[in-house]
Formats: sequence, structure tokens, C-alpha cells
Amino acid sequence: MPGDKLRFGAFIAPFHPVDENPTLAIQRDLELVQWMDQLGYEEAWIGEHHSAGYELIASPEVFIAAAAERTKHIRLGTGVSSLPYHHPLMLADRINQLDHMTRGRTMFGVGPGALVSDAMMMGIPPDKQRDRMDEALDVLVPLLRGETVTHKSDWFELNQARLQMTPYSRPHV
Repeated sequence: MPGDKLRFGAFIAPFHPVDENPTLAIQRDLELVQWMDQLGYEEAWIGEHHSAGYELIASPEVFIAAAAERTKHIRLGTGVSSLPYHHPLMLADRINQLDHMTRGRTMFGVGPGALVSDAMMMGIPPDKQRDRMDEALDVLVPLLRGETVTHKSDWFELNQARLQMTPYSRPHV
């Protein structure tokens, strides 16, 4: 269609050689997102990993908070938040806080976790990761909508749980 612009985004795993200085690698990843913002990229997705040593971002939310302070327009997403690794209320609260801190530029991508070694280090049976993701998602969506949730499972419990702030984005992230 005439007038429609081509949109660009990027997924930042990020991969780094294990012998690279991690401080400099993370700084370079932040600078990359700054450049993407200046060049008009629409979005950047930030991955979460814990065990491989070459994907350095353990908390996409922390990275997004830092990137949001250095950018103005680009939307920033978790790519992905591995749901079995987080209590759903805590994760929903962090994402909701990011939504406020970024003034609506936060995107929330979820998954079961890609590296078996991540799950094994946390004592999570790899064959339970997808089931836990589904269960967490069933309570995360209502929480992010501002609803009150009660739910009990074999790995988390919510008792009349709700977020401490209403969502910034309408209707929600």
C-alpha cells in the first residue's frame, strides 16, 4: 500500500563469546538498542538465559529499564520471559512497573525456557516447562489486566493476588 512504511525490529539474544568481557558486551548491547532507536527501528526483543555463558542477559527487565532510559521511541520486549523460572505475581509486578517506567513501550513475550541446562540448574523438570508456562500464563493475563486472582498449584500459589498499580497501557501490556 502506498504510504505504509516498512517496520523493523530485532531480537537480541544476545550471543557473546565466553571469553569476552561481559561488562563491555552488555554495554555494547545497550548501545545497539540506542542506535536502533535513532535509526527508527520499531522494537527490540531481549532474551533471558542463565546457564550457557554466551547469552549474558539474565533479566530482560533490568536490561529494558536501562535501555528505556537511553531511548525515546523504540518499543522494548522480553523475548522471552521464561515463565517456569518466575513466580507469576512477581513477574507481572515487574512487567507492570516497566510499563509505567517506559510509558507504554514495554512488550511482554513469554515462553517455557529454551535451555534445558537453565531448568536443570533450578530443579525444574524439563518435561514440565510447557505445562508450567501455560499455568503461569493463565494467571498472568488477568493480573496484568488489573484483576484479582486466586490460584494454587504444585509450584506457586496466589491468594487474592493483584498488582499494586493499575496498568499504564490500556487495556494492558
